[in-house]
Amino acid sequence: MNASTIPHVDRMSNIYNNSAVRFYHHIFHDLSDPRTREWFLIPSPVPGASILIGYLYFVLSWGPRHMQHRKPYQLKNILVLYNFLQVLLSTWLFYEGLDAAWLRKYSWKCQPVDFSNTPEALRIAKGVYIYFLAKISELLDTLFFVLRKKESQITFLHLYHHTVMPMVSWGATKYYPGGHGTFIGVINSFVHIIMYTYYLLAALLPQYQKYLWWKKYITTLQMGQFCLAFLHSCQLLFYDCDYPKWSLILILPNAVFFYFLFADFYSNAYEADKKHSKSIEGKENGVAKKVANGNMYNGKGKTD
Repeated sequence: MNASTIPHVDRMSNIYNNSAVRFYHHIFHDLSDPRTREWFLIPSPVPGASILIGYLYFVLSWGPRHMQHRKPYQLKNILVLYNFLQVLLSTWLFYEGLDAAWLRKYSWKCQPVDFSNTPEALRIAKGVYIYFLAKISELLDTLFFVLRKKESQITFLHLYHHTVMPMVSWGATKYYPGGHGTFIGVINSFVHIIMYTYYLLAALLPQYQKYLWWKKYITTLQMGQFCLAFLHSCQLLFYDCDYPKWSLILILPNAVFFYFLFADFYSNAYEADKKHSKSIEGKENGVAKKVANGNMYNGKGKTD
């Protein structure tokens, strides 16, 4: 090799490396909100991505192999504490969303992000950040399913939901902590109050779980929240309030996708059960009629 070409190669390599570093710095530093960019787990996507990769590896590979020849853990006390804390956290997030924003000066049509350092703006930014941390904590839902050997609960919907929501809320915290996008966080927190209350009662009083008749309505609420998110986000197409319209590329398809995933889950979980119950009831009625007819034929159904 001609030695004179080596400096040229080194120069090209340096240009490429410098360009990659500048691009990375521009995306994950320059474009980010200076108020939140140094908060825990926010400066770089690497820690959050590592958590999600570890989560998926545990759920899809290591965890099932570890539990293969073990009895399921009961975890009753842990589940009671965990669900109780999730109820408190969801209640606080719902209250903060209403009191700090949506019941005060926020516009239901189109709300920009307040990037100032006022107490009100920082309160909203911190609420978005806590919401992100809540989505990270909810990864424990799936870990508990694995440890309790509840594999049927770990569906594509479950994994997709628990993987996408931390990424979306991380992006919101880093770039747009507030504004129009907080609407779905407020609605979602309300749904989670209901959902984790159900899980809390089911863990605390398992013998009465069959009386918790409102479980299927949680799925209906979840479907409703995505309809509201879709309609609320669509307003960005008609109103201009300095909130990025490009966010619709992510929000609208995901809202539709989530809706149909939850609708499919509802159909499989509850409509199938209803048909199964009717089928059993029909068979039982058929047997009862045959027995009654047999008794009549043998004279046993005759009244004196």
